[in-house]
Amino acid sequence: QLQLVESGGGLVQPGGSLRLSCAASGFSLDYYAIGWFRQAPGKEREGVSCISRAGLSTNYAGSVKGRFTISRDNAKNTVYLQMNSLNPEDTADYYCAAVSRNMCTMRDYDFDYWGPGTQVTVSS
Repeated sequence: QLQLVESGGGLVQPGGSLRLSCAASGFSLDYYAIGWFRQAPGKEREGVSCISRAGLSTNYAGSVKGRFTISRDNAKNTVYLQMNSLNPEDTADYYCAAVSRNMCTMRDYDFDYWGPGTQVTVSS
């Protein structure tokens, strides 16, 4: 069974950091581009970041550029999202998704597999 599972969410103070992980089981992430998405209460899901299959290309939403970093370790079958300088506007459920293509995309309808999400709350 093909599964993605996110971890690393939690409560953090403004200005703090979290690292989210997206682990795959049942398939190899080597053949997939990966995206991170988030959905805040009452808002639509938005693309946060993506990374190409080989990790050579990345992209970020303007609201997180310079603060978030996406990376992948194909040997561990895991993709990471390092989130620094968090602010309350980053509060959301965060999801990773996989699509069998080389290039990075942040269009959610491109993705085939989704994790259940992990909650991130930024609050003092």
